[in-house]
Amino acid sequence: MSQHLTALLQQSYDETPYASHPFAQTTPERLEGIATLFGLAPTPPTAARVLELGCASGGNIIPFALRHPEAHVVGLDLSAVQIEQGLERVRQLGITNLELRQMNLEDVDASLGSFDYILCHGVYSWVPDSVQKAIMRICRTHLTPAGIAYISFNTYPGWKAREIVRDAMLFRAETRTTPADKMAYARGMTDFLVQMSPEGSLLRKALDEVLPTIEAAGPTYLMHEFLEHCNQPMYFRDFVASARMQGLDYLADAEPQTMFVTNHGPQVAEPLLKEAGSDQVLMEQYLDFLTNRSFRQSLLVHAAQKKDVKYRIDPGCLQKLHYAWREDPQAPEGAGRAAPPSAAAAVHAALDAAFPATLSFAELCAAAPLPVVTACVEELVITGRVRYACRPVACASAAKVATGRALAYPAAALRPDFACNIWHQPVKLSAAEYALLLRLQDGAAADIEQDGYSLERLRRFGLLV
Repeated sequence: MSQHLTALLQQSYDETPYASHPFAQTTPERLEGIATLFGLAPTPPTAARVLELGCASGGNIIPFALRHPEAHVVGLDLSAVQIEQGLERVRQLGITNLELRQMNLEDVDASLGSFDYILCHGVYSWVPDSVQKAIMRICRTHLTPAGIAYISFNTYPGWKAREIVRDAMLFRAETRTTPADKMAYARGMTDFLVQMSPEGSLLRKALDEVLPTIEAAGPTYLMHEFLEHCNQPMYFRDFVASARMQGLDYLADAEPQTMFVTNHGPQVAEPLLKEAGSDQVLMEQYLDFLTNRSFRQSLLVHAAQKKDVKYRIDPGCLQKLHYAWREDPQAPEGAGRAAPPSAAAAVHAALDAAFPATLSFAELCAAAPLPVVTACVEELVITGRVRYACRPVACASAAKVATGRALAYPAAALRPDFACNIWHQPVKLSAAEYALLLRLQDGAAADIEQDGYSLERLRRFGLLV
């Protein structure tokens, strides 16, 4: 990367630090579960070596380091401002198993060592070609033989429409010098285009598609997604081709339910299965066109591991995992969940009772016969309605809360505006809930009569153990 562009990117993130928080889809526990589902035997995260490329101020890896004190975690970022913010937080929390370093990824060499998990969220599409090559090189040379790399990127065809809007925003904001002015002028451009573009025009359709994202997003996301110096979307098959050139190969998506063509019904599944056969990459490229996909979160492994990957789910792999409902922890209980088929009712009831904690496959078999559990769990995995992990994910029971014996989850209280739960999800809290969580984290007893409602909410959020 040219020194000039390096300086521009560093200045951008120094001036407007990225909102740094947990991304549940990146956590090594999740990656381990997905790899196990598809037949691999990854390293347990409990004592793993984990590297994050583009770690910002560490909001994604600090919770992981807290809950796994035997793991060793390293974060790299170009922005000195973001790294200093993260180091201050690490010092405040007394974390000893996490290193944060300011570094250009092109400068990474063999001295960094090897890692069982390499995470790269929100970086690959937002850097020039030379850094993209460096990211793939790092994954090739620093990933252990059984390691897993996570890389997210903007993808076509969904980003075709977004590029129109981004180009227009950049066009009007390019002469502005401060982040605030750039944002104001860019938003003014979208307002103008909405007012002036004819109904039914291609521009209006692009705006209608993209504006809900722009309106819902915070300023740091908009600055780095739509106004950054680099944003290079690509087709999925081209991303995989780049990985293969480096001796890596595609394992799975961090949202595995997107991989299964059966979720689109027989009218889609039958012709695509005939067209793509056993070529998973080809199948998913067709699905990207079908769904107009704009963002991907791909898991890579060394090419030597690809022969062991099984995309047809093996019941033996299902039996190795622990399961919990996949729900927004702040949504009403059971919100949006359809009534189960009668045969699966007992399995659903068992998951209800355990939520947000997991039950093992064997524990589910105590609720229903093995064939019923196997069929039910496979369907829930394929449709993306459960989370799963290779080890139990525990939280406080309602009885533990009611007797005042619940404690704050070790990685919970990160900032006053959000906490991190047992599934590595950011959870928004009220001021009273955050204060209660801090008290519990310090070992103080809760007043059941006074705090009972908040305690139960924290339990369902997955913030108590």
